[in-house]
Amino acid sequence: MVIFNYSVTLRYFGLINARPDPVYWTIFPVSIASIFIFISGAAAFSSFQNNKENFSKRYFKRGGKLLFFAAFITLFTSVFLPGGTIYFGILHFFAFTSFLVPLFIRYDKLNLFSGLLIIYSGIYLQIKEFSFPYLFWLGFIPENFSTFDYFPLLPWLGMLLLGIYSGKWIIETTAHMKFRSKLASIFLFLGKNSLTIYLIHQPLLIFLLMVSGFRTFW
Repeated sequence: MVIFNYSVTLRYFGLINARPDPVYWTIFPVSIASIFIFISGAAAFSSFQNNKENFSKRYFKRGGKLLFFAAFITLFTSVFLPGGTIYFGILHFFAFTSFLVPLFIRYDKLNLFSGLLIIYSGIYLQIKEFSFPYLFWLGFIPENFSTFDYFPLLPWLGMLLLGIYSGKWIIETTAHMKFRSKLASIFLFLGKNSLTIYLIHQPLLIFLLMVSGFRTFW
């Protein structure tokens, strides 16, 4: 995620000449996002299993916190990256779905079928454009819409639901595993601090571009 976002920023500012490679610019980011959101769904199921009574309350609080950070991302990109302002990126998606997950978390096969249907519907919408902008968060892409980060509910809510559905199997499969290597500790650190890493990596790159003289923003 960090590598791809860096390359998008460098390309936007004209610091690299990137060939239109569909593997890197399309398949790579879709794969990253799919894994990220799927694992988030599985983690939500694990959290629900550990504390069912307070799950909804915790996720509602999580949603409120993420809404604040999502608003910051929109403001930041509107100032520094106006050509690709993020209106409904990955943080907006997780903020919004934090209020939806408690409604789905108790179901099993419904999440599987709903997830597949939502993904199919979202893929269909990706090839369409619409003359109205007010449903862009759902997946109805407006005409001439441009943004760096776009994760509408259709199809990405479907991937989250598939993660929730698979959570039970993942927990049962990995329950006996012990991760004590240095490499595992690195991944553990990244996993526990994924929100912080996401929030700081792009502003950090832009700051480095500024102090190095590669880019002026004022």
